[in-house]
Amino acid sequence: MSERSGSEEADWFEAWFGEDYLRIYQHRDETEAEHVIELIARFLEGQDIHSVLDLGCGAGRHSKALCERWWTVGLDLSAALLRIARREISDAPYVRADMRELPFAEESFDLVVSLFTSFGYFEDDRENERVLVCVCDALKPGGTLVIDFLNASQVRNGLVPYDERVENGITIEQTRAISPDDRFVEKTIRLRERGKEYIERVRLLTPRDLERMLDVAGFSVVARLGDYAGAAWSSASPRTILFASRK
Repeated sequence: MSERSGSEEADWFEAWFGEDYLRIYQHRDETEAEHVIELIARFLEGQDIHSVLDLGCGAGRHSKALCERWWTVGLDLSAALLRIARREISDAPYVRADMRELPFAEESFDLVVSLFTSFGYFEDDRENERVLVCVCDALKPGGTLVIDFLNASQVRNGLVPYDERVENGITIEQTRAISPDDRFVEKTIRLRERGKEYIERVRLLTPRDLERMLDVAGFSVVARLGDYAGAAWSSASPRTILFASRK
């Protein structure tokens, strides 16, 4: 992971996933995290899984559920979120690094998971594709990548332009829009009492887009699901969940 000079502008995810994010979203749904891990375990039942990478692990809610089943490494760029993760599981290995430059030997993992839309953050799709190539290198032959991503169709059809709520004494205003080039869903988060504003930008990748990227990176998609219960994907599904095997 390279450090930025003072003249370079930070990417949105470097600015947002910090102390304010933690204050606002302290109580993520651990039951939801357990459901997606249960789905993965059911789907991969019978496979030998000894080592797992939780890519973009954040504060570790998925890592915590993964650790109950398999030896797991969590990786994230946010030092603030990793501090919370280490507090929850002090003996679990957590690594601070850029997912485009994974600090692991080739063929280190049986399973890599990218959960709760921890993908598609980069402006240039070549950078998103680079993540998948790095993951492929880090997986053992025949290993599995699970991507739990937004459903672009559902996001477009159900977009809520504005809402606000109070969380921990802070009024949170959220404005959402599709970017003018139709490639991103963009959310502006304003913390009224703190006088701060943050941006979230995620690529609106369809299942076909993701499958094309995975194929180029060296994967074969073996399943496309639409929710944590394991239902088949449709344009109305809440999620896009892909299971892909390293070729």
